[in-house]
Amino acid sequence: MRRWLRVTLLSAAAVVAVVVATAVISLYVMLQPSRFTAMLQSQAAEAGLQLNLASPASPTLFPRPALELQGLTLSARGATMPILLAARGRLQLPWRALLGNETVISRLEIDSPRVDLDALQDWIAALPPRPEEAPPEIPRIDAGVHITRGSVVRGNQMLLSDVSLDAGSLISGQPFPLSLSAKGADGTPLQMRLSATPRVKGDALQLNDIALHFSQGAIMTLQLSGQARWHGAADASLSLAGTLDHADAGSYNTSFVLTPANDVDPLLLAVKLDGPENHADLRIPPIALADWWSQLDHPQGPRLSVPPGSGQAQIANLDIGGMNVEGLTIQTGVEPEPPAASEKATTTKAAGGKSTKKP
Repeated sequence: MRRWLRVTLLSAAAVVAVVVATAVISLYVMLQPSRFTAMLQSQAAEAGLQLNLASPASPTLFPRPALELQGLTLSARGATMPILLAARGRLQLPWRALLGNETVISRLEIDSPRVDLDALQDWIAALPPRPEEAPPEIPRIDAGVHITRGSVVRGNQMLLSDVSLDAGSLISGQPFPLSLSAKGADGTPLQMRLSATPRVKGDALQLNDIALHFSQGAIMTLQLSGQARWHGAADASLSLAGTLDHADAGSYNTSFVLTPANDVDPLLLAVKLDGPENHADLRIPPIALADWWSQLDHPQGPRLSVPPGSGQAQIANLDIGGMNVEGLTIQTGVEPEPPAASEKATTTKAAGGKSTKKP
């Protein structure tokens, strides 16, 4: 009886082993991990990037077909510093992928990615210029994206930590949702939710029904809605309006209007802020502002100059580090209008401002 039981158990174990081995082999044959890996590497190469894995992709079947990726490295071609490092990745696949007829990814999940902004900016700067006559295109992304425990750095400086991101499919004519949460360098929680409907109309890319929500802990909340249009290069326009709520300063009506460049004027961003004791009406050239900002981080030391733009701002109270500034008035790029007689004393006092050290 014992001999018969041992033979039965051994036979059953052998059958199970054969079934498992057959299932694993069939899974590799049906999913063909190499074709998905080759597809990712080919798409990266088209953008001037190199994608490497620490080990070959391994397939799983339950709860749904997927490929597990270990040790992802994404670098610009010929660069020494990677743009992205990630511990793990997972490609979720539709069941029809088992038939081997389509190389389709339904969802991309990345765990613990580390993005270096310096390496990313170097790659963007090295991209070939886009032909002016080429119409804008939406970079179609059929797969949803899910990122957990990410970080954004600049060299050795941590900018964002504990980054989580969820994004849907990016397809023309369909709403695109995106949500992001992170912690700033000082540990302050940040959250952003964005939704918009991208569409190519004629030779222009449009973003309709934009809804943006951004919050910085319990201190500040910004909500905007509107639309945008891009025709290529500096031919871009944007109109967003909404409210900014600050825990200490109150609620403000806020608007951002971007007007395209022409033969005379550059691309220009108009920023307006109206609320209790604070007002701003500024016109800023974004491209010139980016150049000015880059000079603050110049390798040979910061190069200080007046930031580009024009307009005015009246700020009742401003905290900058350990300094508290009261009654600040800023006027740049335009000649100030002469104040009315009844307002002259008040305006003169505000223009000088008063600063005190915080206790």
